[in-house]
Amino acid sequence: MTEKRSRPTIADVARHAGVSTTTVSHTFSGKGVVATATRERVRSAAKSLGYRPDVVARSLRSNRLGVIALVLRPLETLDSSLPEGVDYFLRFAGSAALAAMDFGYGLMLVSDPTRDESPAAALACDGFLITEPVTNDPLIEMLLGEGVPFLSVGKDPARAAYDAWLDTDTELMTDRVLRHLEDAGATRVALVAGTDPNSWNLGAEAAYRAWAATRGQDARVAIRPETTGEAGGRDAADELFDRSDPPDAVYCLTGRHAAGVLARVRERGLDVPGDVQIVGGSDSEHTRSAVPPITSVDLQPEHLARVAVTLLVNRLDNLDRPVPPGHLHGRLVVRGSTRTSRR
Repeated sequence: MTEKRSRPTIADVARHAGVSTTTVSHTFSGKGVVATATRERVRSAAKSLGYRPDVVARSLRSNRLGVIALVLRPLETLDSSLPEGVDYFLRFAGSAALAAMDFGYGLMLVSDPTRDESPAAALACDGFLITEPVTNDPLIEMLLGEGVPFLSVGKDPARAAYDAWLDTDTELMTDRVLRHLEDAGATRVALVAGTDPNSWNLGAEAAYRAWAATRGQDARVAIRPETTGEAGGRDAADELFDRSDPPDAVYCLTGRHAAGVLARVRERGLDVPGDVQIVGGSDSEHTRSAVPPITSVDLQPEHLARVAVTLLVNRLDNLDRPVPPGHLHGRLVVRGSTRTSRR
């Protein structure tokens, strides 16, 4: 059987020509200023790779399509687009789709259009919603260069020059979790974070290290890829509890890691919450169905999605509709994996 060849992308051309994706985009769109030598180098790279700009998408985008593209960035590093036990993404996407319909728009869930897997028609959408962009996110670079309206939930950690993002107060929520554990008697709190270079992981770790430093505690951080799920949580628990001074509480940024930590510490003969308290940073089926159920942060994706869609369509329609009220940070749902406050 003949192997299917992947379609070269704008990012492939940029790498081959040694330029940014914005420069490639400007070369073919005619926008911006690109030096003649650079333009020729880009076109030569495109020709050698067999890349052709999507003139259909560009033509569609010249008129209103009535569709918003949604890119759930964390799904691109997970093991599946429907990761077992993780319902945050379905809750966000469902709420975003219904909110878009209220404003007369459709919603298209797509992968990053700078990658091979994304349908070319995504670039014809009127605007983009991006959840948890990564450091130096190539999609944000491309959208800024093309002048396509977008809004990100969370900020590109390396990009200071854009303001189209929602601040979900990751640092504030991290501090609330740590204070809850401290109030419940924890004195040696550890953090299990993921490897995706986004503001969720980076902001939470920075807040945790600052919190530990102010209390004279050693920072105990175990980093595991989000794709490892429960197995990653078990492995992180082994790293943390093989120490001579193991933690008495663990904050895991994903529910799957939290479930793995819980399983491993119980296999070690430790009681939860008597010996070890556990909190998950994202509520999920894993945290709700665990024994005992795991105290978790409900990130309230339905509310986040409604706010994000409202702000984006206000920009698309040049209107000032009221934004749904309420905090954008999560709320702590206390369950059996942590003790009640001692204060």
